[in-house]
Amino acid sequence: MNLIFRDATETDLPELVEMLEDDFLAKGREDLSIPLNPAYLEFLERVSKNPDIRLIVAELAHELVGMLQITFIPQFHYIGSWTCELECVRVSSQRRGQGIGGKMLHWSIEQARKRGCRSVQLTTNLSRIDAIRFYEKEGFAYSHAGMKFSIQ
Repeated sequence: MNLIFRDATETDLPELVEMLEDDFLAKGREDLSIPLNPAYLEFLERVSKNPDIRLIVAELAHELVGMLQITFIPQFHYIGSWTCELECVRVSSQRRGQGIGGKMLHWSIEQARKRGCRSVQLTTNLSRIDAIRFYEKEGFAYSHAGMKFSIQ
């Protein structure tokens, strides 16, 4: 499988928003309207100016099959080390079970190594039993309790 990883472009955004929305927890959370909600474009503009944040797409034969946001966070602890955080990890629902997610994680871990990160972290909703099983299979382990405060 020859996956290509690259930074997302403006033309990718509608398909990426659909990929986010194609999720049992995210139904109704994203804005699928066309023209695209300007907030998505503003996000991409902000990210493109920050070398520590990237919105990545995974392509297979010119088809978008996955996405993730990779953020490099400087940490004061561990003598000023870096941590890599993964968000918005998605594989197209038509392509799940084909090894794409594992390749995306391995690519991300390699990017973290190149940046000198001490760890790679991610969060997933506790109701995502299959995702949790997948992440554990890929070597991720429970080490901290995550908590969120929703501002609405």
